[in-house]
Amino acid sequence: MTIWDGFRQWFREHGLPFDYVLFTNYERQVEAHFAGLCHVAWNSPLAWIEARRLAQSRAREARAIAMRDSDCDLTSVVVVKAASPVKKLADLRGKRVGVGAKDSPQATLIPLLACAEAGLEPGRDFEVLEHDVLLGKHGDHIGGERDAARALVKGEVDAACLLDANHLGFSKDGTFEAGATRVIAQTRPYDHCNFTVLDGAPETALAHFRKLLLGMSYDDPALRRLLDLEGLKAWKPGRTSGYAQLEAAVERFHTLEPWLASLAG
Repeated sequence: MTIWDGFRQWFREHGLPFDYVLFTNYERQVEAHFAGLCHVAWNSPLAWIEARRLAQSRAREARAIAMRDSDCDLTSVVVVKAASPVKKLADLRGKRVGVGAKDSPQATLIPLLACAEAGLEPGRDFEVLEHDVLLGKHGDHIGGERDAARALVKGEVDAACLLDANHLGFSKDGTFEAGATRVIAQTRPYDHCNFTVLDGAPETALAHFRKLLLGMSYDDPALRRLLDLEGLKAWKPGRTSGYAQLEAAVERFHTLEPWLASLAG
């Protein structure tokens, strides 16, 4: 609320009055977006795919109009204890792997896809231990990742799947002791959140919103604190080329079928 109260005031001062709505989970946000409750949705990468697929099923169009600079070119890592005999993904056969929440792109879906592409099928060739903290938030809270990291420390799992930046953060905040872990695999780069719009939204207002958004300056003292809280230095034009791995993971693991079926029913 602190962030969006501040953004709302700044946009109003620049001639664009708007309000925001908060949701407890992304699925309800996507459904509300299609119901016309909002014109723009600040979506997780999985929520973007949900919106795109739902739009496709209803002969509609979803577009990504903007994203943070910090949403571009992220990677996930599979880590083990420094003294572990595990050297590569193939060595995880028969082991236990800790992941984040089952709907986390960065700590579950994308790294498990990397394992599958390396010839290790999750749940068959190795055991997956999920840490389902706040399902519906798509791992944004990182609680599940932290639990996976703690499980590695305790020896409850042989490896943990984490966002690369969170792995570094856990090494700084004491979750991992310095030098206690080792990366055995890193995914290809991918993108994270975006502002999603649907066909039929008011184009003039959207164009104004996007222009103001992309024009936000980190040098503006009225904005810097808000941008820091939101974790960016600059907004960038939206792109969708960075979601291919998540698309493949969703397809391979049948992640969205239950939700899409509930909407169809």
